[in-house]
Amino acid sequence: MEKNTSLGLETSLIYIRNLENCPPSYLNDPGRKDFFEIVWLQNELPLHAIREEEEHGRGDWIYLIPPYRVHQLNKAGKNGILLSFKRDFLEEGDKEFYLDIFKIFNIQGEFSCLPLSIENAEELGKIYPLLEEEYSKPSNSFFILKALLKVFLLKLIRIKEHVFTAQDVNQKRVYEFMMLLEENYQQERNAEFYASALGISSKRLNQILKEKLDKTGMQLIHDRIIMEAKRKIIHSEYTLKEIAYDLGFTDRPYFSRFFKKQTGTSPEDFQQHARHHIESRFNTLVE
Repeated sequence: MEKNTSLGLETSLIYIRNLENCPPSYLNDPGRKDFFEIVWLQNELPLHAIREEEEHGRGDWIYLIPPYRVHQLNKAGKNGILLSFKRDFLEEGDKEFYLDIFKIFNIQGEFSCLPLSIENAEELGKIYPLLEEEYSKPSNSFFILKALLKVFLLKLIRIKEHVFTAQDVNQKRVYEFMMLLEENYQQERNAEFYASALGISSKRLNQILKEKLDKTGMQLIHDRIIMEAKRKIIHSEYTLKEIAYDLGFTDRPYFSRFFKKQTGTSPEDFQQHARHHIESRFNTLVE
């Protein structure tokens, strides 16, 4: 696999940088939305919930940000690494591993954050240099990179394994629902469609989703629509009217009512908040 040294993320499967050398244009590359992102802060404050003057908060933190999520991260002045990869870089045939990846990346939410102990940081620190070294070679190997990335991810899974439950048929149905949702949410917005595709009743699907994710099918469908709306508001040049039509709403007022009902704020207010947030609160995430 030839490494792409320019941004051009749409043609890349994996992208690795030290945070201090990460180009600002990475944030605005349209191909970024397709990547799982691992942001490993080293001896730094976390990016949420702790004020900068709270020095005791310094340490190693890993942020796991799934594709399409709404986030802004100004990496200037941060010590650590960025590791991004596309879904195509994973072995989809290994369903158990794939399910665990979905879990640690909090695929139904905005992101996961893992505080790393010294021991965990040292363990990951043995693998990452091998991955970075292979990535930096002019003629790097796709298969070696894929293998090293899997080892790195398996280590992350083990770090977070205390929150995992044993895999079962219902967990697999959640996985299948989430994959169906990703492929169809713009056209299919009722739980009956997804239940039928899974071969179960909509009532049973909602029972499973409530048990595993504490949300119904319709809530997850609405969450996905809002997530895409927020992403477009932050990361595109579309007007709110264009975003509304692109997401299948018949008019902007209908979109605005839906957005406010789901989020508690209007799309106009969210747009202003996001712009202000990006301009004035560096090194934080838009939620």
